[in-house]
Amino acid sequence: MNAHSQTPAASAPAPLIDPFGRAVSYVRVSVTDRCDFRCVYCMSEHMTFLPRKDLLTLEELDRLCAAFIARGTKKLRITGGEPLVRHDVMKLFRALSRHLVSGALEELTVTTNGSQLARFAQELADCGVKRINVSLDTLDPARFRTLTRTGDLARVMAGIDAARAAGLKVKLNAVALKGVNEDEFVSLVRFAHDRGMDMTFIEVMPLGELDGPARVDQYLPMSSVRDRLAEAFTLTEIDYRTGGPARYMRTEETGGRVGFITPLTHNFCESCNRVRVTCTGTLFMCLGQEDAADLRAPLRESADDALLHAAIEAAIRRKPKGHDFVIDRATQAPSVARHMSTTGG
Repeated sequence: MNAHSQTPAASAPAPLIDPFGRAVSYVRVSVTDRCDFRCVYCMSEHMTFLPRKDLLTLEELDRLCAAFIARGTKKLRITGGEPLVRHDVMKLFRALSRHLVSGALEELTVTTNGSQLARFAQELADCGVKRINVSLDTLDPARFRTLTRTGDLARVMAGIDAARAAGLKVKLNAVALKGVNEDEFVSLVRFAHDRGMDMTFIEVMPLGELDGPARVDQYLPMSSVRDRLAEAFTLTEIDYRTGGPARYMRTEETGGRVGFITPLTHNFCESCNRVRVTCTGTLFMCLGQEDAADLRAPLRESADDALLHAAIEAAIRRKPKGHDFVIDRATQAPSVARHMSTTGG
């Protein structure tokens, strides 16, 4: 990894401001579309993954991230697929850690399914990662296997333990699935809070064609989740933000935080400071829109970053005000054809 990573063009330091005056300070970068799970709400059981030649190299990912950081990105989240299955991915974390040391980057974090955490948790902490998100939709081993099709709950639990032992702050994310894990919302909160972890629930999103249940049959609004939790806890509104879309409440009985991500019932677009970059270098200015910009070509066409910065600037000028997610019986097709694993969770 080239620690010097091409220096930005002279005009690069200007921050990235979208047409609605929102500063883009949070970038989610996918390093792979591959995953060792096949979660039923995320991807088909028999996925066709991208050829490796189409993926950005680790050096290109480092250079791309450095360009965004030069333009004001303060929070960088590494995603997948499952990011920790990417070969030699820790080289990228070690390279990106220089931006934490310099102070240019405030937070380097990762979203993971937890399957590889026992192996990598300490190294992530050594690279300056302070906080991670782990996807965990159920505490029942058989249900976990059904939801993930290939996952082993015990392995994920060992990964969570390893992350906590390494000093990483862990937040658990669960997708709320009607008729699937509704009976576990309270136990998930208790599990998380007993271990000092936040718990966040997410509405299922209409991305990608599935070969399992229709999303309208999976969809559960966050109001239903809150109602279920209110049967066991006293929920209090709090003013707490992590830089992402979750809105938090405190459970008075545990003192812990519960987050709610509501892309459908109450979208969070008005304060959106985020963009996503796929593992092929495609920049999506909005998770719920198809408009995108190719950053791989300018990365590969020039040794300096002038073309890359120009492409990023042009894309941010097209960032939309919000998404158009819909889930109902009359709208069976997904709002966006690509799977979340392709976009980058």
